[in-house]
Amino acid sequence: MKELQDRIKKDGIVISEDILKVDSFVNHQVDPTLMQHVGAEFAEHFKDRGITKIATIESSGIPPALMTAQAMELPLIILKKQPSAVLNDHLYQTEVTSFTKETSYELTLSSKFISEKDHVLIIDDFLANGEAATGAIRLIRKAHATVAGIGVLIEKSFQPGHEKLTSQGFDVYALARIGHMEKDKITFID
Repeated sequence: MKELQDRIKKDGIVISEDILKVDSFVNHQVDPTLMQHVGAEFAEHFKDRGITKIATIESSGIPPALMTAQAMELPLIILKKQPSAVLNDHLYQTEVTSFTKETSYELTLSSKFISEKDHVLIIDDFLANGEAATGAIRLIRKAHATVAGIGVLIEKSFQPGHEKLTSQGFDVYALARIGHMEKDKITFID
C-alpha cells in the first residue's frame, strides 16, 4: 500500500536494523484517515472468506483492526495481554514472547466472545518473528474457531514471521513489506 509506505518513509524512525518506530501515526498518535484506508484495504483483500470476527492483540493493533472491523461491519475482539480482575473465568490463555520488548506475557481471550462457529481475521501492526500472531492463532484454536487470515500493517520480511505463518497455510497479507532497514534508509519489497 503506497500510502502506508510513503508515511513510513516520511515519519517512521529506524531505531536499529530490527526496530522501526511508527508511534507518530500508528500507536501513540493515530492517523484515523490512514487507518480508515488500511481497514478498507484489509476488508477488500479478505472480503470473500466468510469472516465473522476480527481479532487483534492490545494495544497497537487496535486502530487498524477497528477500522477493518468497521469496513467489514463485524465485531472486534481484543486479545488482552493480562487477565482482567473482573474477567477471571472462562478464559483461554497462552504465553507469548514480544520481539520488541523482549518480554513474555499471558495472552487472554474470553470464551464469551468466540465460538467454534467463528471464522476470525487477525489484524496486527507488525509481523517480525510471528510470535504474537502464533499466540493469537493458539487462542482462536483453543476456542475451536478457525483463522481466516492474518493482516499486518508492516512486515519485516527479513525476519522469519512471514515464512513461519505461510508454511502453516495461513494467508498473510502485509500492507508494507520491509526488506531492509538502516538509519535514514528503508527498502520495501513489492
